[in-house]
Amino acid sequence: MQYRMENITPILYVEDMPRSLSFYVDILGFTKADWGDENFTSVNKDKTGFYLAKGEQGQPGTWVWMGFDGDIFALHKHLVKQGVKIHLPPTNFHWAYEMQIEDPDGHILRFGTDPNTNEPFATP
Repeated sequence: MQYRMENITPILYVEDMPRSLSFYVDILGFTKADWGDENFTSVNKDKTGFYLAKGEQGQPGTWVWMGFDGDIFALHKHLVKQGVKIHLPPTNFHWAYEMQIEDPDGHILRFGTDPNTNEPFATP
């Protein structure tokens, strides 16, 4: 069977939409969709994003991989300054230089960029 996928977009459970929007828009730099409301909306950055659903869909504690092209140390410094809960500081694994943070609803966002082959890899 052949078919084309247009996109895959996670739907994340949120308890407090304004709080979650502030996190994704003000701290992470996403853009809120024009069509959203207090129960369901979307946040996007570049060509990707999430749906946010207040209290209906999904479970707190979802893990999401977020591959990006940028300076993971500068992002880490920004997030620490903003008081974001860091689960794993930037760590060089063989699959990516990864950092794990927690959003206001307990979802774990795994930011990953290219690994540094000039540094030793951490053991998972």
